[in-house]
Amino acid sequence: MPVRKTSLILLLMIFLTATMPAQTTRRPMKLDDIARLREVRDPQCSPDGKSVAYVVSSTDVKEDKANSHVWMVKYLSFTSSRPGKAKGSQIWLLDRNGGEAFQLTELKGRLQGYEWAPDSKRIALVVGDPDPEEEAAAALAESGAPAKPKPPKPIVIDRYKYKQDGQGYLLSGRHSYIYIFDIETKKLDRLTTGKWDEAAPSWSPDGTRIAFLSNHDKDPDRDPDSQIFVADAKANSTEKQITRDGSRAGRSRPEWSPDGKWIAFLESDEKKYNAYNMDHLAIVTADGSAAPARIKSVEDLDRGVSSPRFTADGKSITFLVTDDRSVYPARVPVAGGKVERLLSPPIAVSSWNSAGACSVLLSGGDTKYTEVTAFENGALRQLSRQNDALFAELALGQTEDVNFKSKDGTEVHGLLTKPVGYVAGTKVPLLLRIHGGPNGQDQHSFSTERQFFAANGYAVLAVNYRGSSGRGMKFSRSIFADWGHYEVEDLLAGVDHVIKLGVADPERLGVGGWSYGGILTDYLIASDTRFKAGTSGAGTAFTVAFYGTDQYIIQYDYEIGPPWNPKAWETYQKISYPFLHADRIKTPTLFLGGERDFNVPVQGSQQMYQALRSLGIDTQLIIYPNENHGIMRPSYVRDRYERYLGWYDKYLKKAPPAPNAPAQR
Repeated sequence: MPVRKTSLILLLMIFLTATMPAQTTRRPMKLDDIARLREVRDPQCSPDGKSVAYVVSSTDVKEDKANSHVWMVKYLSFTSSRPGKAKGSQIWLLDRNGGEAFQLTELKGRLQGYEWAPDSKRIALVVGDPDPEEEAAAALAESGAPAKPKPPKPIVIDRYKYKQDGQGYLLSGRHSYIYIFDIETKKLDRLTTGKWDEAAPSWSPDGTRIAFLSNHDKDPDRDPDSQIFVADAKANSTEKQITRDGSRAGRSRPEWSPDGKWIAFLESDEKKYNAYNMDHLAIVTADGSAAPARIKSVEDLDRGVSSPRFTADGKSITFLVTDDRSVYPARVPVAGGKVERLLSPPIAVSSWNSAGACSVLLSGGDTKYTEVTAFENGALRQLSRQNDALFAELALGQTEDVNFKSKDGTEVHGLLTKPVGYVAGTKVPLLLRIHGGPNGQDQHSFSTERQFFAANGYAVLAVNYRGSSGRGMKFSRSIFADWGHYEVEDLLAGVDHVIKLGVADPERLGVGGWSYGGILTDYLIASDTRFKAGTSGAGTAFTVAFYGTDQYIIQYDYEIGPPWNPKAWETYQKISYPFLHADRIKTPTLFLGGERDFNVPVQGSQQMYQALRSLGIDTQLIIYPNENHGIMRPSYVRDRYERYLGWYDKYLKKAPPAPNAPAQR
C-alpha cells in the first residue's frame, strides 16, 4: 500500500534498532562538516501504522548537488523528474521486494502534489497547466526535426500580483486543477469543471468525497486566501463551498474527522495583517450546514497553531503550538475544553504524522540535529540516526535562554550561544544574527549558523524581536506599518544585555541576517555605529523602490498604502531611513543576494552597496547566479559561510595594540 509523499530527495526506511557510533575526541565544527549534514524531513507512517518512511537530503560536493536514492518499506510512491516515458515531474513507485522504480504517471502539466485515496486504487493529483512553449519544444524534439533556435516570446503581464519567488512571473490563463488518477486503468479525469485554481486535496475517510482549497473571488490576487470546497470523488463533479465568505481558510490542507462529518482547518488573519499572520484552529461541518467556528480554548492560548488532525476516535484534535522559542504538540476536545500540552518546553518539533499505532515527528535541539522521532506514551524515542556519527565528533557551543527589557519596558526573549569551550567571565566577540520573517522565531532547534560561528570563537545572540511569532498577536502586530522601530530597540537591548552579562566584548560587535534579517541589519547599522562589521543578505532599505518589483503588493497596498497617498508617502520615507540617511552608517558591511530573487530582489543589496561604496565605507556585493531567495547550490552555501566568517574575522578579530605600542598614523 503506498505511503503518501510529495516531492522528495531521498526515502529511507526506519529500523527500530540502531548502533550508536563510538565516542571520539570531540572537535569544533569545520566548514567541511556542513556538507556532511543530512537533512531529515517529512516522516510518514504507512497506512497500517507498522512502518515509517522519511526524506533525507545529502550533498554531493563533487557534483555540487543533492543525492537521490530510495529505500522502501512496502510500495513507496515519490515524485521525480528522472528520464522516463514523460518529461517533467511524475509519480514513480517502488516495490519493497527490490528492483527499479517504475513510472506511474505520464502527465503533460506541472505536478504540484498528490494524495492517495484510502483504498489506494486512486490518487488525487494537483496539476498545473503546461507551458505551451515547452510543449511545442518537446514535440519538436520528439519528432526528430532539426531544432532551430527561436527567440523567446514577450512576457505578457496583466495580473495584480504577477511575481512569486521560485515560480517567476505569474501569467494569466494558466491554472492548477485537481485530477483523479485511476491506478488500474491509468485514466486521468478532472475532478471539477470550474475555472479557478485548486489545491490541497484531502480524501474523506470512506473515499467518496474530496475536500480542497480554491478561491472563487473575481480577482483572487487581491484576496489570496481560499475557501474550502467539497466534491464527490468522481469526474466532472460540482463542488460545494462549505466555509462562508469572509472565512479565510489560508493554504493548509483540510483534515477530515474519522466519521466524515467534520473538517478541521487553519483560518488566517485578515489580509492587512498577512505579514504577521497567526493561524487559528477552526472546524466546519463537512456538508456546510453550519458556519465555521474557532475553538475558544485554542484562541485563548494567543499562539499560532499548525498541523491539525483528528484523533482516531474523533473526539479530539491534535496540533502544534508555536510558543516562545518552542514548538510543542497539544490536544483539545472537539466539544470544547482545556488545551492539553503533550510535551513540555524547551522543545521544537515539526511534521507530525500518525496512522494506527504509529505517531512520528521531527525533533532535535540546540545541540542535536533534527531526526525522526516516535511519539509514544507522552515521550519521544529517536528512530533515525542520520547524523549521530558526525555529531559524535563535534564539540558544540552551549545555548541558553536570555530574557531582558527593551527600551519601553517590553519583555523580549532570545537565545545566546556561547563559543565552543567558553570560559566563564571571558569577553568574546558577539554576533547579533537576526532571523527573517518577521513572522518567525529563533527556537530550541539546531542552528548550523549559530554553531558554525560558535566553533570559530564567537558568541551568537538570536533575538525574537517584536514582530516575531510565539509571543501572541499584540507582540507580532506591534510593528505594523512601523518597520525599523521596535525591532531595532529590542535588538539593541539584547546586545546591551549580553554585554552586561560579561560575555560580549563591546568593542567587537557584529550584526547580520537574511531577508527581513537583512532589512533589520540595514536598520541597525544606520541606527548604531558600535557594530564593527555587518552582513546583510537579501535585504532592502529604500522601501518605496520595491513597490511593484517584489511579491508583496498586498502588504504594500493594505499595510502601508500606495505611494501616491500622502500619508503613506510619509511612512515610506520614515521606514526607508537606512538608505535615505546612509551617511550615518560607519559599519563595513557585506551585501549578498540571489540573482533571480523575486521575494526580496537583489536590487535592495545593490542600492545599499552603492550607497556605502559612494560614501567610502568598506563594502562588497556578492550576487549568486541563478539563485532565488534561498541559496541552494551547495558550493554557494559554502561560499556564503566562508564570506561571513572572513568578513567578521577581518574586523572583529584584529589583535589589539600592545600597551606601549606607538600610535599608528
